[in-house]
Amino acid sequence: MQLSMWTYPWDIQDLGLETVERDLTQRAGLNMVSLATSYHAGRFLQPRSPRRKAYFPEDGTIYFQPTAARWADLAIQPKVADVIGEGGDVLGQLVRRREAGGPGVSCWTVCLHNTRLGMLHPEAVTRNAFGDANYYNLCPSHPDARAYVRALVADISHGYRPDRIELESPSFMGFAHEYHHEKDGVGLTPEDDFLLSLCFCPSCLDRAAEAGVDGEPARKLVRQWIAEACERAVPERRFPDFPASGLDTFLPWPELHAYLAWRFEPVTSLVAELREVAHPSTRVVIIDLKEGWLGGCDLAALGKVCDGAILCAYDMQAGDVAGLLEAGRAALGPEKVLGTGYRLFYPEMAGADVLAAKVKPGRAPGVDGINFYNYGLVPAARLDWVGAALSA
Repeated sequence: MQLSMWTYPWDIQDLGLETVERDLTQRAGLNMVSLATSYHAGRFLQPRSPRRKAYFPEDGTIYFQPTAARWADLAIQPKVADVIGEGGDVLGQLVRRREAGGPGVSCWTVCLHNTRLGMLHPEAVTRNAFGDANYYNLCPSHPDARAYVRALVADISHGYRPDRIELESPSFMGFAHEYHHEKDGVGLTPEDDFLLSLCFCPSCLDRAAEAGVDGEPARKLVRQWIAEACERAVPERRFPDFPASGLDTFLPWPELHAYLAWRFEPVTSLVAELREVAHPSTRVVIIDLKEGWLGGCDLAALGKVCDGAILCAYDMQAGDVAGLLEAGRAALGPEKVLGTGYRLFYPEMAGADVLAAKVKPGRAPGVDGINFYNYGLVPAARLDWVGAALSA
């Protein structure tokens, strides 16, 4: 079983590779490092760093040394994070340690969530029913965005030969996602957020049309519904059982339902292309959430075109994790990698016993791996919780 922890390159630079490896393998009982190789902006409390207690990573940069030839003709170009230029190639160091008997290496790769690139290439981002740009989300239908992610995955896998690449956000993103100083005075409902996340950019409309789906009626209906939500004095649920009701919510509106059903295609085909361009020895898996369909992720379809999935059990009770994994195995089939992910944040993980109860279903037969979030963001004592949960 692959047992890993999502980790940032600056954590390894701050604490030292030997310390991190010892923490992960001896203290937490893990056998792999999931290193961020492409990431977005944020503000992170660094409880254990000897250098700082708050860190603001550069937005939309990569954390490895790219091969120039792979990017020569592409419209969207990567930027190597300054911490790699200044502090060294952490991914390369991890790969060399693996060859010397160290832990396995997985590349945690953010695909389309990239505000820096979205601002530079507004033609390639998702756009809502009003035509407004979502600069934080490159669109999986846009050819330049797809070419960028293909080069990203090919470069990492052929240049470094990691054991695994974990794809985060090869999909459409929600409207609310903790962008800088987000403001919502209306009080958006879950269905309002979903409707605002739907992309009707020219690339999506053209791609849908090629598949025989006219997106314009769907765009007009979504635009109408959003306008109505913005006119209400207080929020009102249009679909009270959303998102649990799934895509069937929209069956009474066949043109919208058809567009939403098509919306899985650009995500599935992009992931298929990423598996094709990756080195054969590197497994390609997708990081998904319980309601992944909201972002255009059809787990059964994705399971056919990549090597599997890590299903995040965030904000779930221990009793619900088994159901998540059973559904995941049914969707992926018996031969694909099925992993689960747990967030070590308080109060979600209020103690070692809570973590142990949630991890137990992840240790069941049929589950191939567990990831924990996140090495540098939690106190060291929680590494002991991980070790105890895995040895129970």
